[in-house]
Amino acid sequence: MPKIIVEIMPKQDLLDPQGKAVANALHRSGHDEIAAVRIGKRIELHFDREVTEKDIENAKSQAANFLSNDVIEDVVAVTVEN
Repeated sequence: MPKIIVEIMPKQDLLDPQGKAVANALHRSGHDEIAAVRIGKRIELHFDREVTEKDIENAKSQAANFLSNDVIEDVVAVTVEN
């Protein structure tokens, strides 16, 4: 089933409390080689037909205007997976 995948991450200059908590837990577990962790969202839009260029453009618009909060998040990728 084809799908469009939208990846959203917190803006770089904002604190990511979930990422910080995971990084601290990893460090406590002995994984000091990990410098930082950032946690984002992956949204899958499934289709029961082939994905068109128009679908991709619509997904980019939905990602920017509905699926993400542009004050605190960036849409980093919109890709198609078959």
